[in-house]
Order: sequence, then structure tokens, then C-alpha cells
Amino acid sequence: MKDLALVYMVAGISSRFGGKIKQFAEVGPDGEKLLEYSIKQAIPAGFSKIVLIVGEKTEKPMKEIFGNSYMGLPILYAKQEYNQSERDKPWGTADALCSAKNVIDCPFVVCNGDDLYGQTGFEALANHLRKNNDEATLGYRILEVLPEKGSINRGIFRTENNYVKEINEVIGIFKNDLSASGIKREDLCSMNIFALHANTIKTLDGIVKKFKEENKGNRKIECYLPVELSNLIKSGEISMRIYDSKEKWFGVTNPGDEEIVKKELIALKK
Repeated sequence: MKDLALVYMVAGISSRFGGKIKQFAEVGPDGEKLLEYSIKQAIPAGFSKIVLIVGEKTEKPMKEIFGNSYMGLPILYAKQEYNQSERDKPWGTADALCSAKNVIDCPFVVCNGDDLYGQTGFEALANHLRKNNDEATLGYRILEVLPEKGSINRGIFRTENNYVKEINEVIGIFKNDLSASGIKREDLCSMNIFALHANTIKTLDGIVKKFKEENKGNRKIECYLPVELSNLIKSGEISMRIYDSKEKWFGVTNPGDEEIVKKELIALKK
């Protein structure tokens, strides 16, 4: 059986979450923290190790809570760093993944540490990596991942024969007016979970280095993983299978989301 790594991006602390580390929000029916609950969902898929991509503020608390192993799986750490005298924030999710290039030597699933994707999603991506040499991702129905009020940004998949042709970032989507953004009710969107191979990180690393050099004077610009993967798909450098997720996605962005997710998970347990 192939070694498979489970990679979480947990480097950042969102200011919208009141300065707290949102991955530690207690959402599970038995008091599990968000990241812990996600790991429990993923473990049945048969991963061989966990990699946590941490940042300046999350490195110490993550290591204190998870140590070097969890539920029998070794935990490795990679740190996303940036020059704070030159930058207001890290260089984005593509850079975060490339920060882990020295500890990922096998196929892997990478995702956000503040999202819950469902057990079957992890299983679909892990099984894909065991049997295929191309990349893969999960698509979620757009209507199921939008707030009832306000607008939000989402990466919308353009697909053909179950393969991704493009990931198009759409800004300012309102649930009650999808047509204004050119979106259809049945469209699938990205929630930043991908099954990739180690060689893809090497390719991305070159892209990120070039991006940093070209934008070294910009204190806020970020290099986003979905955007760069979409560019690699369009250029023919990688191909990416898409699986339509049958599970409900849950995420924590704002403080109020913590209680919403907790209530939903308790209801599912019943």
C-alpha cells in the first residue's frame, strides 16, 4: 500500500475570529476541537502520517496539543515563514504548501485546518491516490457552501468528463442571486482540498519563487493554491479528477460559526 500523507494548512489566525486560533474551536459532539474532529474524519482513509503547516503564532500551540503523534500516526511540522519587515501577511496557500516540500515525500491530501470535509471525501481522495498518477479534488454544490446572508468568494470548477478544466475565482457571490455572478445552482466549487503528488510541490515551488520575485514590493499580494493549480491544468502540466462530494461541508471563519457547526454536528450524531 502506498504511503499517503494528510496535510493541513494551519498557519494563519484570522482576525475575523477575534484573534483566537480557530482550529481549536470546540465543535465536536464530545468536545473535540475543529482540527481534531477533521483528523478523526480522515483517519479511516488510511493515511500514514500527518503534516501540519504552521505559522509564527500557531507553531507552539499546535505542538503542545498534538505533539509528535496522534491516534497512532506520526505528526511532522513545516513552518510557513515570511519577512515581517517587508510583508503584512504570509505569501498565501501555495507558499504554505511549498513550505512543507522537505517533509512530504509521497502522495498526499492537503486541506484547510478550519474546514470539515466529511469522511467519505477523504476516502475518495486517498483511494484515488492509491490507484492513479494524476491529481484529484472534491467539488461541493455551490448552494450548500454559501451563507444565507451576505456575499462570499468561491473557486468555481469548470469541468469536462469528470476532470477539472479550470478553477475560476468568483468574487462577491450572493446565495439569493447566483445569476448575477454567472453561476448555476448545480455548479461545483472548491473548498481548498486537493489530492496531489510530491512532484507537483516541486513544480509549485518554482512558481512561488518566481511569484515572490515579481511581487517583492507588494506587502499584501498572495499566491493562491487553487489559482496556481488551475494554471497548471490549463497548461497541460497536470490533470485533475473531480469527485462530487455527497457530504455536507462545515467551516469556521467568524466567531459565530463555532456554535453553528457545533449544533449541526450534534444533530448529525443523533
